[in-house]
Amino acid sequence: MNGPEQKQREAAMTLRLPDQRLDHWRDRLPDLLSRCSEPIIDLDCGDWVLNCSDLADLCAAVSEAGHQLGRITGRAAETVVSASALGLDARRSNTPSSRELQPNPVTTAPSELLFHHGTLRSGDHLQSERTILLYGDVNPGARISSTADVLVWGRLRGVAHAGCEGSTTAKIVALQLRPLQLRIADVVARGPEDLPQAGLAEQAELKDGVIAIEPAVIQSFQKR
Repeated sequence: MNGPEQKQREAAMTLRLPDQRLDHWRDRLPDLLSRCSEPIIDLDCGDWVLNCSDLADLCAAVSEAGHQLGRITGRAAETVVSASALGLDARRSNTPSSRELQPNPVTTAPSELLFHHGTLRSGDHLQSERTILLYGDVNPGARISSTADVLVWGRLRGVAHAGCEGSTTAKIVALQLRPLQLRIADVVARGPEDLPQAGLAEQAELKDGVIAIEPAVIQSFQKR
């Protein structure tokens, strides 16, 4: 990193979300933003498990306060996956989360989200009634299906089915969206054959009854 980008990184101010055992980040965010003096804010999410809607709300609040969101870091893999799916600059902190330090960790992910860490290989089928957030790849011959959205932080090269009970607003998002087959509700399409743009997450959704693939954007994940 050099030149203007390096100068921007040096000018960024880090905003740390509060300890989730003490305060909810939504209650403290306005006060925290009012103390930020730099135009660019790097967000340290700590142990918070944030989904795409949470991060969209955070981005909107930062923008409304007159700042630009820089980098997002967090100890929860789910948060980093969600941020990456939105096309944000996201990295996982090196420090283990408090959940990972517990001998018998308790899952604290939101009830509407199923988090899976690991690659799906040929013959595997991961399915859920909740939005699936997969931290890994979906290899050819593997399937992933959800009644809601399918989010993959990795390469999607197998078969993905979002809205499998008929939801036409469901989406499929991946860092590399090159599946053998895509399905949203009862609409089926083959994945694109051209190479994806480096560093850009992609999403598939229904538009005029046809599955369209385009860069993933934050606005697409506002609460429905």
